[in-house]
Amino acid sequence: MGGNQTQIKFILSGITDSPGAQIPLFVLFLLNYIVILMGNFGIIILVRVSSSLQTPMYFFLSHFAFTDICYSTVISPRMLADLLSEDKTISFLGCMMQSQSFTHFAVIECHLLAMMAYDRHVAICQPLLYVTIISRRVCWQLVASSYLFAFLSAIICTWCVFGGSFCGPNRINHFFCDVVPVLKLVCSDTHSSEMVIFAFVTINVVGTSVIILLSYISIICNVLRVCSAQSRARAFHTCTSHLMALALLYGSAFFMYLQPPSSHRSLDKVASILYAVVNPMLNPFIYSLRNKEVKEALIKCRRRFFNHWQHRRVVLSTT
Repeated sequence: MGGNQTQIKFILSGITDSPGAQIPLFVLFLLNYIVILMGNFGIIILVRVSSSLQTPMYFFLSHFAFTDICYSTVISPRMLADLLSEDKTISFLGCMMQSQSFTHFAVIECHLLAMMAYDRHVAICQPLLYVTIISRRVCWQLVASSYLFAFLSAIICTWCVFGGSFCGPNRINHFFCDVVPVLKLVCSDTHSSEMVIFAFVTINVVGTSVIILLSYISIICNVLRVCSAQSRARAFHTCTSHLMALALLYGSAFFMYLQPPSSHRSLDKVASILYAVVNPMLNPFIYSLRNKEVKEALIKCRRRFFNHWQHRRVVLSTT
């Protein structure tokens, strides 16, 4: 990568060119980002302070919430600023860092979803071996390996895109520096880069989605075989909501990344909004607030906080 490459500036097209739509979209996506931060920080804090949530499932869930915060923060602040600004230029290094960071956290999220699905599979299908298979040490090893593999994937994919030569148009037809729209601006031959990116997407997205589907199929078969009608209904309700969230994430990711760059069209922005903006907002509600254990922990923490506040108020009034 030559030194002159780093002097290039890109121009992001943004979400829309319509002046009348920019303020409403700014308000909408600002509220969306606030919900993402509040919901996911709430999960992290709740898992940390609640003794009843010190299990592998919620250990993975807290990392999942952290990842949602990170990869939303890579996208949303810049997107919000661009909705209010006419200057949508971004430096070469800034664009490269945004692309690498987003890829890094998106890959971690895929791996964490697979871990959470496998954790539920072991808990339901092999309950007697659960403590042995999903030990605390194994949890840390799985999470650490996902962070490391995601970092290496992001480095390689970013190099495949930004290691090429940029000598033509500098307008990125997107609202952030995603791999596919930036790759379309590369002047040199991109076939090998496309193959490498396709391979990493297949490993990370298709590979984890297969693990998730097999885990849920095993769970459903086990539930049908051993549980009562009420337990089946509850399990199916939970599995359905999880699978809907997964379909939203993986469906939009497949649409965006598992097709040649020449085939991409205007729906790319819609797909990106679904997996980069909408999905992190829905995840806290789907994976946490619909969960009975989380609701009970939330009620206990609220009661504990209220009692502490009442006690403090009494102490202050008597002094």
